[in-house]
Amino acid sequence: MLNEHAAHGSAAAGQARGGGAITREEVAHLARLSRLALREDELDHLATQLGDIISAVARIQEVAAEDIPPTSHALPLTNVFRADEARPCLTPDQALSGAPAADEQRFKVPRILDEEA
Repeated sequence: MLNEHAAHGSAAAGQARGGGAITREEVAHLARLSRLALREDELDHLATQLGDIISAVARIQEVAAEDIPPTSHALPLTNVFRADEARPCLTPDQALSGAPAADEQRFKVPRILDEEA
């Protein structure tokens, strides 16, 4: 059974290598550096998956052109804020009219800290 996995892993690594990817031995080396204990079948599986990922990134890099500016969004963003203009607002007396207590045009609230101000 192990030989079947090794043969499959070599084929998968060969396919991945064709795309400029990663070999099974490189996955094992990375696993050792990361202190990950991987089984033989996991090495084969990860070599194939990492090869696919590296190939996908390579395809994306082929598409990127220097004359296309980098963007954070696919569509241009527009400012949706209204113009900053003065509008009538509440007077201090109106704002404090519903407050249980007020002092010098401020809301008066119970002290929550024991520290002196």
